[in-house]
Amino acid sequence: MYVEQFYTKCLSEAAYFICDAQEAAIIDPLRDVDVYIQMAKEKNVQIKYVFETHFHADFVSGHLELAKRTGATIVYGPNTEAAFPFHKAADGETFNIGAIQLKALHTPGHTLESTCYLLSNEQKEPYCIFTGDTLFVGDVGRPDLFSGDLSKEELAAMMYHSLQTKIKPLEDHIIVYPAHGPGSSCGKNLGPDTFSTIGQQKQSNYALQAMDEETFVATVTSGLSEAPAYFPINARINQKGYALLDNVKTKGLQGLSVIEFKEKVAQGALIVDTRQATTFTESFIPESISIGLDGRFAEWAGILLPFGQSIVLVSEVGKEEESIIRLARIGIDTVEGFLEGGIDKWKKAGEPLDLIIDIEVDELAMDLPHDPRLEIIDVRKETEFSEGHVKGAINMPLSSFADILNLASVDHEKNLYVHCAGGYRSVIAASLLKRQGFHNLRNVLGGFALIKDNSKLPIITQNSINL
Repeated sequence: MYVEQFYTKCLSEAAYFICDAQEAAIIDPLRDVDVYIQMAKEKNVQIKYVFETHFHADFVSGHLELAKRTGATIVYGPNTEAAFPFHKAADGETFNIGAIQLKALHTPGHTLESTCYLLSNEQKEPYCIFTGDTLFVGDVGRPDLFSGDLSKEELAAMMYHSLQTKIKPLEDHIIVYPAHGPGSSCGKNLGPDTFSTIGQQKQSNYALQAMDEETFVATVTSGLSEAPAYFPINARINQKGYALLDNVKTKGLQGLSVIEFKEKVAQGALIVDTRQATTFTESFIPESISIGLDGRFAEWAGILLPFGQSIVLVSEVGKEEESIIRLARIGIDTVEGFLEGGIDKWKKAGEPLDLIIDIEVDELAMDLPHDPRLEIIDVRKETEFSEGHVKGAINMPLSSFADILNLASVDHEKNLYVHCAGGYRSVIAASLLKRQGFHNLRNVLGGFALIKDNSKLPIITQNSINL
């Protein structure tokens, strides 16, 4: 028996490869499936099944890609309705992979079709459970992402019974392999690890502590942040189907001359620049949106970019395909080419460039007392802001920039100093402000991580607010 977790940090997503003898199965795969196919070749096994724990909302799954390329059977749990061929597992149904066995455990709550898969080893002893978004390390799946007519309270009640009847009775030694880790928006506050055990979760996970249904529902449904707008789009894509990734790459991997690039932009294509944030600020094509590959790229692309609109890329040379694949992971399939030769080709052609002024925290501290028009824009989440921020700063979470009307409240007469926690999100925000005609802005290098340690800046903390 062999089990491997494939963890994709920028999506906080975990897929799994399991095999025994000459057979294998993949659980919750990403859309770019080459890594699983390559491992099957290395292990000399045939991918027999693709198990999906539910219709994922935060990424496009690779179930159709794998089925097309390997002939594997797609398996979903009870209550699943989809626009493609699949096997609908019954609650308790078992599937053999060599001498090991997977058992489907229907666990509605995160979604109606949510299903966990309990793996037993060659001795038929339970070894691990793939919990999808039902059970995370330190958390459970949020019950407010369902697109049907059930309330979050109704789904939370289902989650309570799923945990009580299917998860808590399991033996403590069984390994818990969830679909997501820290940073995922599919839960409220996932722990730092990407796997655990049933015993550890019984001790530390708030959702597995002794409480009645009413208390559980109130606890699980409170404190939920707004879900990213692209989540229902991705869930529908996973249910209805999508174009094969090779076709998406063929369309996107077209090198464009400067003239062809400008023509695409004139026709309405967005410019997405995937270079590192620190490189972007030095020089970029006017109107570009910075979303660097070095951060939570796919997530912010899904939140901020309009689905369906054509895109042209500016990337570090050699990173074009990676940019296209990572966009495709969250269902953005509309890349129509990239600037061949990158930003250097644009510069050599003598085309106009823009920049964002980077400043150190010390410069912010010097300017703040003397510039009456200075305004600090803090683009961190509301929870981050409430824990500590510069006195007088305006909190505009980066996710709110998806609605262009939110930028209407920003004063064009102010000198804007933009920061986040470390510097990645603030550059995205600054690029979006630039697109809307805000040019009197600065990007604060190092973000709040450095701001909070500067003794010359007035910091408001949660403790000082409570006082």
